[in-house]
Amino acid sequence: MAGARSVGSLPVPNVQALAEICNDPDEHIPERYIRPEASSEEVINNYQGDMAIPIIDLKKLLCPQSSEEECLKLRSACQYWGFFLLINHGVPDEVIANLKRDIVDFFSQPLDTKKEYTQLPNSLEGYGQSFVFSEDQKLDWADMLYLHVHPSDSRDLRFWPTSPASFRQSIDAYSSETKSLALCLFEFMAKAVGAKPESLLDLFEEQPRGLRMAYYPPCRQADKVMGLSPHSDAGGLTLLLEINNVQGLQIKKDGKWFSIDAPNGALIANIGDTLEILSNGKFRSVEHRAVINPNKERISAALFHYPSENMVISPLPEFVKDGKVKYRSISYLDFMKQIFTQQLDGKNRVEVLKLDQ
Repeated sequence: MAGARSVGSLPVPNVQALAEICNDPDEHIPERYIRPEASSEEVINNYQGDMAIPIIDLKKLLCPQSSEEECLKLRSACQYWGFFLLINHGVPDEVIANLKRDIVDFFSQPLDTKKEYTQLPNSLEGYGQSFVFSEDQKLDWADMLYLHVHPSDSRDLRFWPTSPASFRQSIDAYSSETKSLALCLFEFMAKAVGAKPESLLDLFEEQPRGLRMAYYPPCRQADKVMGLSPHSDAGGLTLLLEINNVQGLQIKKDGKWFSIDAPNGALIANIGDTLEILSNGKFRSVEHRAVINPNKERISAALFHYPSENMVISPLPEFVKDGKVKYRSISYLDFMKQIFTQQLDGKNRVEVLKLDQ
């Protein structure tokens, strides 16, 4: 994604190293990491029934006998939740196991080894942090490695670790195996609301994809820090994989935070701001955040699907059948520059594009 290559993030201390110091009983968390909101808002756990995050079964979507019913579930998930758990997604177990192993091994290496892949001043690719634009803003309790994975000729291998030795191969295999999965979801999403299946497919096929691997160290005062600030994703579709089965994702619905407990092997899919605009609000991106575990590290891998950087984002005619356009048009490149040059701030950037109805 060009936006990630044209701007950078201010350097801040490595959080994994900082956590080793701060978890000593005699040490205090630096003020820039203290986040009162981490414990001040209500969080819903162990919810069931209508309040449970939807589960979509790809096998049922593809099966003629069950596809229509599963499409209705997908439509509801995209419209009312913006998130869903995806099971029977077809990504081979071996590919996922290899990816998990190599990401865990990468973050387990000495800091000096990981710093070989440090972000450059004008780029968010590589190892470091994102969305740090001032010397006094609050900071997230996380380190990350962000890579462009598609198109393959856009990969900057300076930032692709060679240790573990199989790391690059594992990333490549996962990127390849999830490609058709994402395109399949775009087709069914369009179909679910009565649009032509190719209406979304044509916008995202062979377009950029990025993989953000995040490491959230444990913190004995977990209720005082935030792993990732509340935000909505900017792109079209995100597929999240929990790497070490430690949960920490929370989504906001009806003014409350809901914790997401994904079954082992499931992918967590969510709608991005771009897809909300393209669908004229029929799908909705949702504010979400990452919280910290007091005793265990959490590792995740988020695969972002972007449209062409040259497009103008506006509601597609296929999704505006009642004639009411609900969002202003904006250059995708301008939209992404806003995202990458400001700290995370909920859904404000997409909300300002809404037209008064």
